[in-house]
Amino acid sequence: MEPTHNRAEQGGFTLIELMAVVVIIGILATIVSVVVVDRVTDAKIVATKTEIRSFEAALDGFKINHGFYPSTEQGLEALIQAPTTGRIPENYPRRGYLKASKIPDDPWGTPYIYESPGAHGLDYEITSLGADALPGGEDENADIESWDIE
Repeated sequence: MEPTHNRAEQGGFTLIELMAVVVIIGILATIVSVVVVDRVTDAKIVATKTEIRSFEAALDGFKINHGFYPSTEQGLEALIQAPTTGRIPENYPRRGYLKASKIPDDPWGTPYIYESPGAHGLDYEITSLGADALPGGEDENADIESWDIE
């Protein structure tokens, strides 16, 4: 007599069981990806604020040495190489005021905006337009402005 095996003894998974596992994995992947994206966005915002503070320190060094801040036209580039237009600083340091060889873009790949004098009655303002690269916005699209960093 041949042995008989019923389905329960075979130990395989049914299609419904496999589909349930796929759905659970999909839900977990969605939750994890939302958390990771939020953390990446938060990190970019913190990096932007830190970079703006670094520019501010370099701009203060520029002013201490030369008695004025770079003009809007000279821009942040005046921190890495001596300006050739506008007020020309005397005795510009050979290495500039930043270690970088060029002014970096913000973490979203957009150039920082530098204005001197600033629109809020300050000597200068530095702005990142956020993830959408457009003025205004909310959350990750919000502008990050030097005069409004906590």
